[in-house]
Amino acid sequence: MQRASRFQVSDHCDGRRFFNPPGQPQARSFWQLPRWWYQQTVLGHGTAWPKQLPPPRRPQLPARVPPGQVAVTFIGHSTFLLQFAGLTVLTDPVFATYAGPFGRLGPRRVRPPALKLEELPPVDVVLFSHNHYDHLDLATLRWLARERRPRFVTSLGNKPWLEARGVTNVVELDWWQAADAAPGLRVTGTPAQHFAARAPWDRCRTLWNGFALHTPHGAVFFCGDSGWAPHFAELNRRYGAPDLALLPIGAYEPRWFMTPVHMNPDEAVRAHLALGARRSLGMHFGTFQLTNEGIDAPLQALAAARKTHGVAADAFDTLDFGETRLLVLR
Repeated sequence: MQRASRFQVSDHCDGRRFFNPPGQPQARSFWQLPRWWYQQTVLGHGTAWPKQLPPPRRPQLPARVPPGQVAVTFIGHSTFLLQFAGLTVLTDPVFATYAGPFGRLGPRRVRPPALKLEELPPVDVVLFSHNHYDHLDLATLRWLARERRPRFVTSLGNKPWLEARGVTNVVELDWWQAADAAPGLRVTGTPAQHFAARAPWDRCRTLWNGFALHTPHGAVFFCGDSGWAPHFAELNRRYGAPDLALLPIGAYEPRWFMTPVHMNPDEAVRAHLALGARRSLGMHFGTFQLTNEGIDAPLQALAAARKTHGVAADAFDTLDFGETRLLVLR
């Protein structure tokens, strides 16, 4: 007997599982992990990271943000605090020490978050792009639901799982689907080339998204995780150039394994150009060692990629951990 579909059938879903659209690569299978681990541990292809680094600078959050501007604070990895005039958004909030099951397994963060949870200001909307442990930290989401009571916006399929664990006020979005997340904020789920899983048996049972944020003050694109793919140019065609793009630049080696799911810095600069972004900031680096490259390699490669593609340093750079930067959106 054929099982009923949970989701609408599309170019990225068969009704029960999700996948990258035809013509785009799929994530490597679980059974190819031993090859990667052998290359990393036996052949020594990986670069060791420091076990621990000094805490980041203490963020200096503004008491007020003028209209037409955004205060961007880099908390770590893919976690940003975005403060607009009368609106605060938190992206992929991970405050856990380990990016893995039970809060005790998986890669250990080498830098603590630049803010403690209790130091966060009131938060209106929390975005989380997919269910990998370095992007969905259940303990953090539960704390936010209890102490800040924001609207949570995520990718398709995550809502029932979260509600069963006490995280409510959740809206889930398919690609190109939009919702009014707060007064003055419309969020569109955008495509990403990636995959989802919390365990070997739930692979691709939920979707993976980026998010386009549309506000009266300007447009911001939060990429989540993605390999290089045609959707960056499609975003520009549909919505025009974002004022700010938050793009991943780390966790990209070895390329035979990571190319389908994570951009390297050169591809991130190409994504910046395809989006037509007025300004981009890098993320997804220097916090958890997820792959083989050294801790400083993404920053060095980003500088080289800017030179290759003729992109100015102030058009695509990174924030220091704990840095707050006030940016004009229009």
